[in-house]
Amino acid sequence: MKLLITGACGHIGSFISERAHKIKKIKEIILIDNFNTQRYNSLFNLNKKKKFSFYNIDLSKKKLNNFKKVDYLIHCASHTNAQGSFKIKKEMYRNNLSCMKNIINYCLKNKSKLIHLSSTSVYGKQANIVSENDDHLLKPQSPYAEIKLIEENLLKKNRKKLKYITLRLGTISGVSKGIRFHTAINKFCFNASLNEKINIYKTAYNQFRPYLSVKDAFKMFKFCIEKNLFDNETYNVLSGNFTVKQIIEMIKKYKKNVKIKFVNTAIMNQLSYHVSNRKLKKRGINLTSEISQDIKETLKIFKSLKYK
Repeated sequence: MKLLITGACGHIGSFISERAHKIKKIKEIILIDNFNTQRYNSLFNLNKKKKFSFYNIDLSKKKLNNFKKVDYLIHCASHTNAQGSFKIKKEMYRNNLSCMKNIINYCLKNKSKLIHLSSTSVYGKQANIVSENDDHLLKPQSPYAEIKLIEENLLKKNRKKLKYITLRLGTISGVSKGIRFHTAINKFCFNASLNEKINIYKTAYNQFRPYLSVKDAFKMFKFCIEKNLFDNETYNVLSGNFTVKQIIEMIKKYKKNVKIKFVNTAIMNQLSYHVSNRKLKKRGINLTSEISQDIKETLKIFKSLKYK
């Protein structure tokens, strides 16, 4: 069977691409990226056990008409910086929604099964625990999150003609070839590695947010394909809920003299909530990767740096 991965050079996309050969059903893998972030190294030394091909395509402008008989499609291609999305709101709407509509049309035409990546940031109201059924708590706080909710609704409109699954991912952590440092844990690790102060919004220190190891993200994608989990449902996907304080304590385990600066300006989403993954567990998958191990591995890639 054939798998197509969009945004294949990104943080999540590159991790999947490097491990796609482990998905038993898959015999051929097609990788697509527009190289806007120039992460060419994401394509280095891919496993030779499966057939790989790469195409430099901007999905917001070009259709996928030349690709036939794709069985599964993992759609990672999008602008993903939630905090930075306020500055490029118009462009983010254009790019991400154009890509999504292109993907939906392709899957409808070719009967491809779709793994759609959404975000737990679509939950915008403080609550003890939020689940996939809490529609009254869907109040996205950034253009990025607004777009993810629009994408979800576009899929629901086509649910009678399309086989898909929507995964609301927690904030990603962990090392990949295409790693970026704009999400909370990765950014904190980057600051700590450079002996820079970690800026934290005053009221956010003890607030909970959901986090997802990139290892668990791949485990989820592999499970969907191997178990044929394309039930047109939405699932929260996370490795755990943690406070900013807990994340900082994890960093301190591996990095001495971590410096913190409390600021009055909101850093990222300051709302607090626990996200439930009970629905996903009922499907028979338990995500158990340790965020602390991701932190250790992220700090390790900077270990050779010397400071003056």
